[in-house]
Order: sequence, then C-alpha cells, then structure tokens
Amino acid sequence: MNAVRLPAAEAVRETQSSQSALGECVSRTVRRYLADIGDTECAEGLHALVIREVEGPLLREVLAFHDGNQSRAAAALGINRATLRKKLAAHGLL
Repeated sequence: MNAVRLPAAEAVRETQSSQSALGECVSRTVRRYLADIGDTECAEGLHALVIREVEGPLLREVLAFHDGNQSRAAAALGINRATLRKKLAAHGLL
C-alpha cells in the first residue's frame, strides 16, 4: 500500500479548506470507519463497500426528490434511464 497518512489534525484542516460539504461528510465517515477497523482488511475492498453503502441511498433520495420520475432522476444523476432502472433493481428499489 502506497497511501500517505496525514496526521489527523492536518487531514481535518485539509478537509475543511478544500472540500464540499458532501466531500467533508465522506472524509469524516471514512476516517472514522478506518479508525474503527484499524489494520483489519475490508474483505470486499473499501471502494466496493463505500459504493455499495452510498449508491442505494443516493438513488432513493434523488428519485424521491424528483417525485419518482425516473427520467428526471437519471438526468440529475448523469446516467441514462436504463442504467438507473438496472441500479434500482439491483438495490431492490423497483
């Protein structure tokens, strides 16, 4: 692993100065998750875990915001409607 570890205080300062509110939330949550698991490996990989945990709620919220209109939700997400439907089905949201 070639990751560079920032001291916690420095990572927080960097987060506050250069990220959006959403980015800050993700940074805080991932930092907390990593602190909780320590050196334990994430079996499925951290990227897959985060995508799995975030994608379902993202789809649900965007679809609700657009009153269930899949075409508008897909446009807001920057994906086509067929891809949205496939993702909704995969997350049990259809």
